[in-house]
Amino acid sequence: MSEITKQQLTKKGMKTRQKLLDAAEEIFGEKGYFEASIVEITLKSGVAQGTFYNYFPTKKAIYDELIYQLSSRLRFHIKKAVDEKTTFKEKQKAGYSAFFEWVITHRNLYSIVHQAVLVDMNLYRWYYEKLADGFIKAVEEAVAQMECKPLNPETVAYCMMGIGHYIGLRWIYWEDAEVPKDVLEETIEIIFNGLDVERRG
Repeated sequence: MSEITKQQLTKKGMKTRQKLLDAAEEIFGEKGYFEASIVEITLKSGVAQGTFYNYFPTKKAIYDELIYQLSSRLRFHIKKAVDEKTTFKEKQKAGYSAFFEWVITHRNLYSIVHQAVLVDMNLYRWYYEKLADGFIKAVEEAVAQMECKPLNPETVAYCMMGIGHYIGLRWIYWEDAEVPKDVLEETIEIIFNGLDVERRG
């Protein structure tokens, strides 16, 4: 932020700031970072253009904050769902379900984060590393509890993230639909039992 810090904002100020972020989520998602403008964000939010600069000094600043906020809210939503479960398998199923549930109300997450490849590679990497941290911790705990093979936690984490990412892309982003229940079940089946057919003599 420019002159105003989060701590200095009044309730009205926080509401105005969030209106700008909500509008930015829609504008960046629909038009892309490079085509989007501060004017469009302020028009969409109903906030005066001059007021925008009280909260964000540049277009890049609001883009950065938007990704930080989306990341934080997504991870909180997943953690809340996962913490209610006991076993590693139950936690992962709840985590994927929570991810799909949250993303369907924030479809633009895919395009906004992907744009960071060209806008700010460090920010792009930060987003996925923060998401991976939760997976890595979960895998380490599962290995310690003998609920998971003793594989490299980071490798497992990124494989699991990739599965969730592309299942969400296929159904939520491309089709604007919920992930079917049978797809979620098969996703969990693949993760925990793999693709190999067990052959018995």
